[in-house]
Amino acid sequence: MVVELPLDEDGNKIVRIGHSPDPDDAFMFHAMTTGAFPTPGYTFVHELQDIETLNHRAMNQDLEVSAVSIHAYPEIAEHYALMNCGASMGEGYGPMIVCKQGVTEEAARAATIAVPGLKTSAYLGLRLAWGDCTVEVVPFDEIIPRILDDTYLSGLIIHEGQLTYVDHDLDVLIDLGKWWNASTDNWPMPLGGNVVRRDLGEQVMQDITRYTKMSIEHAINSPDDALEFAKAWGRGIDDDTNKEFVGMYVNDRTIDYRDEGRASIRKFINDGQAIGMIRPDFDVQTIDFIGA
Repeated sequence: MVVELPLDEDGNKIVRIGHSPDPDDAFMFHAMTTGAFPTPGYTFVHELQDIETLNHRAMNQDLEVSAVSIHAYPEIAEHYALMNCGASMGEGYGPMIVCKQGVTEEAARAATIAVPGLKTSAYLGLRLAWGDCTVEVVPFDEIIPRILDDTYLSGLIIHEGQLTYVDHDLDVLIDLGKWWNASTDNWPMPLGGNVVRRDLGEQVMQDITRYTKMSIEHAINSPDDALEFAKAWGRGIDDDTNKEFVGMYVNDRTIDYRDEGRASIRKFINDGQAIGMIRPDFDVQTIDFIGA
């Protein structure tokens, strides 16, 4: 059954978009949520929450559109389709395990590791690379402070922490993006994607995906306003760091996964199934990339 969306006072369908409070997602959705270009028939509003919360909201079929971890996608695939745009993929970089100088990989692996969520792609990548680990979930923006105050010997960092860790003289024990590239045919590491709810119907799903792609293209082609907007979600990062981080995760791959991006997602999920981290009955060949 197709669900009818609520309408605004002008008769436009109201679509809620959930995304992480980080610069790349804010940059990506800036144009469509601020009316930078016409979206006839639709009004888009954004809701910002950390990725682990968004993963669980998607399991409850809460939002019409959401950023989610690729790790979590098999659990919501019955109700959400993956867009072919909006990818966050590590092209030779990705989530990292960081620690204070002098800590060995052996010591870090023997201790509890701070991670940003058990359904994050970063955590699945950690398990693929290092196997069983003792972990505790810590909000992503508190992981570096908890390493610095010695609560944890090491932590798995995501978002702008992948750049700002150097400001705290931390060492990198493993860059999971580089590890994944080396473990595959140099494929990008799948981290996040955008999903759209199936019960909206095929036409609405296609419309929303098209506007999402247009929003990404608008930001890439006219970046100044979107970069300024994105910086507000960078937790004090400067302009250069903001621009560098956005460029890492909003690029041509974000407009279109392309063949190797789609293949990488299927392999990432398959590998997760092989270690018991993802439901074994999910068939990766059934993944539909709306707009491909």
